[in-house]
Amino acid sequence: MQDEKVLKAFEEKSWTEIKASSSWQIFKIISEFVEGFEKLSKIGPCVSIFGSARTKPDNKYYKLAEEIAELLVKRGYGVITGGGPGIMEAGNKGAHKEGGKSVGLNIDLPFEQFHNPYIDSDKLINFDYFFVRKVMFMKYAQGFVVLPGGFGTMDELFEALTLIQTKKIGSFPIVLVGSSYWNGLIDWLKDTMCEVEHNIHKEDLDLMQIVDTADDAVQVIEDFYSKYVLSPNF
Repeated sequence: MQDEKVLKAFEEKSWTEIKASSSWQIFKIISEFVEGFEKLSKIGPCVSIFGSARTKPDNKYYKLAEEIAELLVKRGYGVITGGGPGIMEAGNKGAHKEGGKSVGLNIDLPFEQFHNPYIDSDKLINFDYFFVRKVMFMKYAQGFVVLPGGFGTMDELFEALTLIQTKKIGSFPIVLVGSSYWNGLIDWLKDTMCEVEHNIHKEDLDLMQIVDTADDAVQVIEDFYSKYVLSPNF
């Protein structure tokens, strides 16, 4: 019934009105970019933590994400998450607990997503567009820490891998936390995508590292910057 109402309203619009509406949408998109650039350009070096919004506080990965965030803050990094519940909440909670910068890039969704209470009040940004939000993750993170998640987590992971592989952005460390969760995916990428179909190079698999502890996750990021004599880009 709702779909019929939407279709009827669309049919009643003239093509001119539809095109005008699309044109005005550009200004909304631009405003999200402007707000994101203005706020995030001041945050300093940060690491993005990704994972499922559905992960509960008693889950081992929630606790692991919180511990990783605490360690990152102690090493001088802030933490960026998608701003919602689950793993995102755990990341912000760990950063908040240690008095570090806690950034939330929240997305407006009809279910699941609401911003968690551990984000710094001046570092919460709400987005309507996933693609704008992903630009902010890529542009302002010095590393990705990816815990178990669903389609959204996979989207963010493979976006980063694609941009690094195609040299659209500079390389940065990507850490997958939880070998029992990620090993099956990595085996498929290696055996099928790489060795059978030759759709990626063997070296592309080196863009990711799998760990099981908070200490190892943070050490991958530390080793990356010390190995290449680099500093975070702020």
